[in-house]
Amino acid sequence: MKLSTKKILISACLLGEPVRYDGKSISIKDKTICYFQQQGYLVPVCPEVMGGLPIPREPAEIIKGVGDFPDRKVITQGGFDVTEAFQRGAERTLEIALQNNVIAALLKSNSPSCGNLQIYDGSFSGRLIEGFGITVRVLKEAGIPVFNELQVSLLCDFIEQQG
Repeated sequence: MKLSTKKILISACLLGEPVRYDGKSISIKDKTICYFQQQGYLVPVCPEVMGGLPIPREPAEIIKGVGDFPDRKVITQGGFDVTEAFQRGAERTLEIALQNNVIAALLKSNSPSCGNLQIYDGSFSGRLIEGFGITVRVLKEAGIPVFNELQVSLLCDFIEQQG
């Protein structure tokens, strides 16, 4: 499978970089991803770190706004609003995607930045709901499709369809 000049944005934690909120990584061992990496097709990003958040950092989840604040907010488990950092990281991620001719993104599932199908519900109880993260919203609005680490075959199908 050739991408020629196109690239794939990928969550840095999926490549083994210890950038997750807990300072760990979750490197995926997928032969297609290894091939893409060897061919130089991958552009690793961590929107949360690029937004200025430290490693490690408190867990954060998206909550729906209420009253005068109808938009979604990202709040840490300790109650600190980190929405601006998440938004800044999402915007920086989009800039990198555009600069690198990115055709699609492979991001970490369930993350408040990178989740493309589900995110945690904002109660810090481990409960997942349908939804997507801040970075995914920004990428989708720019027309960049987002897949997660359990959807590598769908990503490959998408790339094949692009020719």
